[in-house]
Amino acid sequence: MKSFTVLDLLNLDMQEQNELDLRCLGGRPGLARSITVPDLNRPGLALSGFFDNFGYERIQVFGRGETAYLNKLADQQEFENIERFFSVEVPCVVFTHGLQPTKEFFAEAERTQCPVLQTGLSSSEFAARVIRALTNIFAPTRTLHGVLVEVFGIGILLLGDSGVGKSETALELVERGHRLVADDAVEISCVAGDILIGSGANKVLGHHMEIRGLGIINVTHLFGVGAIRDQKKVQLVIELELWEPEKTYDRIGADERYQEILGVQVPYLEIPVKAGRNIPIIIETAAMNERLKQMGYYSAREFNQSVLKWLETENARARYFQDRDPMSYDDLTSR
Repeated sequence: MKSFTVLDLLNLDMQEQNELDLRCLGGRPGLARSITVPDLNRPGLALSGFFDNFGYERIQVFGRGETAYLNKLADQQEFENIERFFSVEVPCVVFTHGLQPTKEFFAEAERTQCPVLQTGLSSSEFAARVIRALTNIFAPTRTLHGVLVEVFGIGILLLGDSGVGKSETALELVERGHRLVADDAVEISCVAGDILIGSGANKVLGHHMEIRGLGIINVTHLFGVGAIRDQKKVQLVIELELWEPEKTYDRIGADERYQEILGVQVPYLEIPVKAGRNIPIIIETAAMNERLKQMGYYSAREFNQSVLKWLETENARARYFQDRDPMSYDDLTSR
């Protein structure tokens, strides 16, 4: 299980539309507490005294309703449920809408070293953003040796043995206007159960490539920021392998092949590499063909259907002429 703490949640560097806008109000010694569940809990029932099935391991969100109930408990000087609430180690509590905890609630949080956070977002917006972030963080991941590129909007994972030419092929694709996501080590996460998102496994290296005979190059500096992407959905897997003369390769493409990655079936192609073959343009064609498939147009299947129709027509014509009785010379002259 991944180690993710409340401090990590505070330090998440999110884009503007995903910014959590969190700040710590108190309980700083507990910032090292681990968040183990990518989910939230609204503790209204717990504050009222019902602790059955209390989701204490989740982030506790206090919206307007929960805060109003805290104020009511403070007015009535009833603090038993608050003490019971903090008797278990919750990861943290978050007050939305910029709300503040009551003095008694804050004092109990400080005593138990439970982090108290605040955000200016509404409860629903904060919930949507933090669940989206935690789902990505806790998503199952796998690191593969390969290259991930975006070609005509299709995320293509290039696999193959070391030295087969994956990086050189990706470099040619970048030079032709496509984008590099990751080279050498690709970290793939399974999001929402059936979406594979690929990115660079080593964030420090960034968008660098190793080209044999040339060394390490910085794709961003050489080709500009338009030549890179931080992450991309994996939509096609292409395996590059050295040409084997005795091996039979698919020449029609009517049968769909898939490779399983983290339980998700991804379209798979095997492309042989040998001198004289323009691999980048083959990959470009594969990307465009994959886009057509996503639109419901299958070139290979249409070709097969056309061939079958042609064969049926030819067979029908042949049977027609074979079934006709040949006319004798007397029949022709008697007319």
